[in-house]
Amino acid sequence: MELSERKIKILNIAVEEFIKDAAPITSGSVKDRTSLNVSTATLRNELNALEAMGFLRQLHTSGGRIPTAQGYRFYVENMLKDIKATNKELKNVREIIENRTQNLSEIVSSIAKVISQATNYPTVVLVNGIENLILQEFKIVPLLGEKCMVLIGTDYGYINSTIDIAASYQNCEDASKYLTKYFKGETMGFMIENIEQFKKGMSGEISAFQTIVDNVVIGLSKLNKRRLLNVQAQGVVDFVDNSEEAKKVLKTLNSESKLIEVLDNDEKEISAVVAEDGDDKCSVVKAPIVVGGNKIASIGVFGPQKMDYMSIASALKVVVEQLGERGQDEKKKRRKN
Repeated sequence: MELSERKIKILNIAVEEFIKDAAPITSGSVKDRTSLNVSTATLRNELNALEAMGFLRQLHTSGGRIPTAQGYRFYVENMLKDIKATNKELKNVREIIENRTQNLSEIVSSIAKVISQATNYPTVVLVNGIENLILQEFKIVPLLGEKCMVLIGTDYGYINSTIDIAASYQNCEDASKYLTKYFKGETMGFMIENIEQFKKGMSGEISAFQTIVDNVVIGLSKLNKRRLLNVQAQGVVDFVDNSEEAKKVLKTLNSESKLIEVLDNDEKEISAVVAEDGDDKCSVVKAPIVVGGNKIASIGVFGPQKMDYMSIASALKVVVEQLGERGQDEKKKRRKN
């Protein structure tokens, strides 16, 4: 819906004032906040128009207006376009990202925790692009009880799992070297899709440990179909001192299917949505983690509709940009090697 520049300015003020002190906007407060050279009557007409268009609603006949879900959506979609990243709150994000010895799930949990603490709102990370992770190395080790541990190094931390198979130490080492030699620098998706062609061309070379390789690929295929979801809600401050707002947010956080529905999309920029479950609504500021043009995860900060979108978006932008820089550094290293 097209809005005039003046209507956009008035709507922005209405949202920002309500976020700041929960005060409904009036024509008088708009006039005090803007340099618009128009009368109070004109501003009142503009507020009436914004209400008719669904961006504002009036609490009662003689009272001021507050933003609607549609008003919040329009505000964040316009304001987030020019958001600037700041480093003051998230100085330890890079340290988390650069620690390659961590398990991927630990990195995901740490990033979510940092953002949750920085914004004071629940944060959710959904890893939904495991197939896009770049493989670095494989380590397969035999365990007791006819099991083997599989440790897979990627450009964003380690993934570990176990496979139910009895194998000698030598066969595990040979399988590790084989997988590392032929798939280092490739994506996990590439390996899963092309492993059969590689096996056909060197059946003699891998015959002794083919069962190990087959089980590793089966395990990765199952892992690739899963979505790694991490929810961090500790340290969450008041939800605008409104228990009803808190209940709406927590209801969404307790629904795995709802979280996946909100975060699982192809957006490439920071954005905001209103998550709706019947009459229950909460806002989500979310950002994709894109590496080498491929999306590997989504981060979402959940809260009431009345929350500080700009600060949250800034925090997310820091994480997204630093993860992107890490991806570019990894790409340069692979080219040199």
